[in-house]
Amino acid sequence: MIRKVRNPFVVSEGRFGRLLVTFMALGFLALVAAGIGAGWATGQNESHTRSVNHTYEVELAVSNARRLIEQGEASRRGYLLTGNPEYRDAYHRWSAATPAALGYLQGLTRDNPAQVATLGQLRGDIQALLTQRARTIALIDAGRADTAVTLFRTEASVRRLTAIRDAFERMAVTERRLLAERDAAQQRSVRIFYGILALAAVLLALVALASLLTVLGYTRDLARSRDSLREFNEHLEETVHERTADLSRANEEIQRFAYIVSHDLRSPLVNVMGFTAELAAATAPLTELVDRAEAEAPHIVSEEARLAVREDLPESIGFIRTSTQKMDRLINAILKLSREGRRVIAPETIDPGAIADTVAGSIRHLLDERGISFSVHRPIPPVVTDRVALEQILSNLIENATKYLQPGRPGVITVAGEARRDRVILSVADNGRGIDPRDHQRIFDLFRRSGQQDQPGEGIGLAHVRALAYRLGGTIDVESEPGRGSTFRLNLPKTYVSQDSAA
Repeated sequence: MIRKVRNPFVVSEGRFGRLLVTFMALGFLALVAAGIGAGWATGQNESHTRSVNHTYEVELAVSNARRLIEQGEASRRGYLLTGNPEYRDAYHRWSAATPAALGYLQGLTRDNPAQVATLGQLRGDIQALLTQRARTIALIDAGRADTAVTLFRTEASVRRLTAIRDAFERMAVTERRLLAERDAAQQRSVRIFYGILALAAVLLALVALASLLTVLGYTRDLARSRDSLREFNEHLEETVHERTADLSRANEEIQRFAYIVSHDLRSPLVNVMGFTAELAAATAPLTELVDRAEAEAPHIVSEEARLAVREDLPESIGFIRTSTQKMDRLINAILKLSREGRRVIAPETIDPGAIADTVAGSIRHLLDERGISFSVHRPIPPVVTDRVALEQILSNLIENATKYLQPGRPGVITVAGEARRDRVILSVADNGRGIDPRDHQRIFDLFRRSGQQDQPGEGIGLAHVRALAYRLGGTIDVESEPGRGSTFRLNLPKTYVSQDSAA
């Protein structure tokens, strides 16, 4: 007996398969979750990287604009002090580049309201500064250097330039603060990414460990089961031989009992049939006597006597004779089954298709008379079995198919066969009236029939077929629906092995 193991990782085959599927699904979900998380973290990291790069661009743009303002102021003062035209040309270059730098800075900071406000104030101050510078340069160009120097000393450019520098510094401080925040967010996204990878790795490791434990437990349980099964099989063959011998003896006893009972029943039945014949013979003189009495002395013949002699007595004798004939057929059928059970099986290599052709040839007149199309679908695998038994089985099935036709539809009977491993499946199919599914099993019982009883028979044929199939080591079943025909399938071993040989 196989001992049940309580280890949760030792499971049955069905549960083992379900657990493996579950673990695979969990592992797949962990990978999907890790992929989604990694994708999200990567997206966040890319977003933070773009933000950091943007901050650096803004800082650079602020520095560039501030540099242009400072260089422009230095060039103006150099021109004011020396009158050297190179300072004036340099001033014009810095002044010309300043609007573009401010425009670029404005484009970078349009998403930051604080920077936009600071830049708006800065533009006004820078424009005023540039205007004042332009007046100074114009006075020097006109040869009025003293006036230009006086104007420079009295102008508020120093305070304005200080305010511009402070505004640029505020913008730079704001960007440095944003840079610190965005650097921190980028670090968080990187940590989240690695955390997701670590969690996925832990989940996959747990799933792999659980799968490994399950497989190892199942393998151990399988080994124990195999050992127990080997031990069981060592005793099973002996047990099967013993049971087979017991069944064979019981079957022989049943066959002998059926033979004895059937044989003993025939004695009283013969007596009944004999006395029935004498009664039938005595009926004629009585009838003549009544006829003569009616002719010579009608008053002595009563109506009851006349009916008894002319109707009741012949009718009763007919009933007795019909019943005894039916009983005689049943007893003969039982004797036939008993003799078949005692007959020795003689296996030989047989072509079932040839047997079917022989059966069809023996009832060719019946097939032609009823307009039935008969065919054998080849190839049919050969079998090693008893020829007489197979002939009786196919003959019974084919003859039944010729009886139970569907009215108004030409009959079609087909015999086919196929091999399945070490078995051969022979089928006899028809397009007749069919069999109710509720009767698929009972039609193989002795003296049981299905459907309309409009054909001769005692319900013995299919019982005989099943008994022969069992003797040949096979089975018989039917697939049928009313009005759609029937298919009988005979399942036989490719090579018959007697019970005695198996024992």
